[in-house]
Amino acid sequence: MDETNKKEQTTTHKIGIYLWIWGLLFVLSFFSYMVDWYQFQGLLRWSLILIFMFLKAGLIMAFFMHLFWERYALVNVLLWPMTAIACFIFLMVAEFKYTLFTRLFYFFVGG
Repeated sequence: MDETNKKEQTTTHKIGIYLWIWGLLFVLSFFSYMVDWYQFQGLLRWSLILIFMFLKAGLIMAFFMHLFWERYALVNVLLWPMTAIACFIFLMVAEFKYTLFTRLFYFFVGG
């Protein structure tokens, strides 16, 4: 092994970054609880819950699983699954609207 590989393998991260991330996770959790406290309803409620969930999961994976320092792993482990989940949510909403429309249509028109 050459010197650059040895240096990369023994790199440690300062505890300060982890304390900042812990603080940020507590702040995001506080905002998640505030969604329930203020009793948001409908699309706003679920949008905020999903946004806070994705942010917390992303921070945990990026920093505590050390993916922030490995760009390729960050893209493959964080970006693609979250993009797939967002696409699945979009498809579920589209299917819900179609199902609701057809049920209401046949309820009122008969069939």
